[in-house]
Amino acid sequence: MGIHYDYKSTKSAKLMEKQAKRERKLAEKKAKRMAKEGPKKELEFKEKALDASKPITLDFITNPNKE
Repeated sequence: MGIHYDYKSTKSAKLMEKQAKRERKLAEKKAKRMAKEGPKKELEFKEKALDASKPITLDFITNPNKE
């Protein structure tokens, strides 16, 4: 009976430890991948951003030949 009592009382702590370990591993993988690839994806995203000084018109939205 002692095993079941111990399991139930420490279940949430063990789950939190597993989740923290999983998140730590994912963060390490992401950091390693970013170090290998470099910040190229962020630059591409910034280039495609809309210019705030230009008004958005219907023609701009529906134009199939937009850049």
